[in-house]
Amino acid sequence: MPESFPLEALVLDRDAGLPLHRQLYAALRALIEQGVLAAGTALPSTRTLSLDLEIARNTVTAAYDQLGAEGYVATRPGARPVVVDLPIAALSLQDAATPAPQTRPISRRGALMMAQPAHHGTPGQHALHPGMPDAANFPFATWGKLIARRARFARTSLFGTYHVAGHPDLRQAIAAYLKTARGVRCSPDQIVVTTGAQAALDLLARLLIDPDDPVWMEEPGYYGAQAAFTAAGARLLPLGVDGDGWRLDLDRQARPRVVYVTPSCHHPLGATMRMEQRLKLLELAEARDAWIIEDDFDGEYRFQGQPIPAMQGLDRFGRVIYVGTFAKILFPALRLGFMVLPPALLDGIARALSITGQFAPLILQAALADFISGGHMARHLRRMRRIYAARRQTFRAACEAELGRWMTLAGGDSGIQMVGLLAPGLDDRAVAAAAQAQGINVSPLSMQYRHGAPRHGLLLGYAGADDTAMRRGISVLRQTFRSVEEDAGAPDTMGGDRKSAHG
Repeated sequence: MPESFPLEALVLDRDAGLPLHRQLYAALRALIEQGVLAAGTALPSTRTLSLDLEIARNTVTAAYDQLGAEGYVATRPGARPVVVDLPIAALSLQDAATPAPQTRPISRRGALMMAQPAHHGTPGQHALHPGMPDAANFPFATWGKLIARRARFARTSLFGTYHVAGHPDLRQAIAAYLKTARGVRCSPDQIVVTTGAQAALDLLARLLIDPDDPVWMEEPGYYGAQAAFTAAGARLLPLGVDGDGWRLDLDRQARPRVVYVTPSCHHPLGATMRMEQRLKLLELAEARDAWIIEDDFDGEYRFQGQPIPAMQGLDRFGRVIYVGTFAKILFPALRLGFMVLPPALLDGIARALSITGQFAPLILQAALADFISGGHMARHLRRMRRIYAARRQTFRAACEAELGRWMTLAGGDSGIQMVGLLAPGLDDRAVAAAAQAQGINVSPLSMQYRHGAPRHGLLLGYAGADDTAMRRGISVLRQTFRSVEEDAGAPDTMGGDRKSAHG
């Protein structure tokens, strides 16, 4: 044994679950990385080290072979392994408690993406979570059978990267559903299946927008769409939405590349775009050579009369790109959405999907096709409309009775969430953070603004909460309002416990 070799550092535990050769390899590697075994040091022969450690010679040989394979030692037949000259300082940083300072910045696009707002909530905390459907009433037994049947008979057809734009059965089923339920005019070839609506928005932003291109974006408007366009380099121009609808009296010189709207159920206010505004917007898009992205957010859930047909069905110019999702009808974790593309955008879309990896698992698509074509989705949707209509009425009454001092519910008769506009002096981000600490997921309205002073309010989901969860959520929110009001020293601007008026 060489005099300088630290034999005492090689402690092997025969009762440990790790094999002896792996323990020896790890100990020798640590000594090299720490600089204890300097470059040029010859390790003991396999015979000598096996005798000193009282282990089999093959155990030492296996450890040495691994060190040689990874480049820690140089080996040659008939000679002892020699420690290689390595940048020890770089190796020592691998296990350092404090990471090295960032010296190579990420791209501007990466920085933009990482700075965008997001709201995902917390597992198990569904009370008042905006946009959350009721999973307890979803027919998971039926869904499970459809998945199992497709898996049993799929062979290889559903386990590869085929049908990148969407499984043919699902594209057919979506086209048929949209024609009858949403008034969309399209063929199955125009359907492109994506991993949710957000994936569709991200892909469209990349396909349609060059850096500094102007985009008309609803204000307030869906923060996910804002983030996708911003990350693509767009210059967002506000398209105001208020109690009178969409303000389309915009600069006549402006020529947007894209116009983003949620006309069937505005996100977040819940308003529905009137027919004259739809027609005017279509004419503006044609006159200014712009694409319209129609995000059919919550369009299926209208509780007075029938659902309003999609704007895409009125499009005579091939300008409208329709985006939909099954997150609200079925459940968000399904991660299946779709686009209806005008014919001008179909060529090459499969290649774009391949580059981004935004194509969904085929087995889920096939099962969903069966769920739609078998009538299960239509029955589920009819049932949930009845349940949500009752919950909506209960929720509105409870909010007016319990929270009217601090919050006024906005109007609207669509969607599975509502907006509560806060009294002056209350900060919606502070209220949302305090509610989150108590297990209530609400989203601040102010995060939906990009220009000027935002209105403060809360996006409140009622659909995923039964009576017990709803009562608890409203009770916690009442306590939260009191606490935030006291901390901020906000005056009682609403006149005591006066009920809120309908917006």
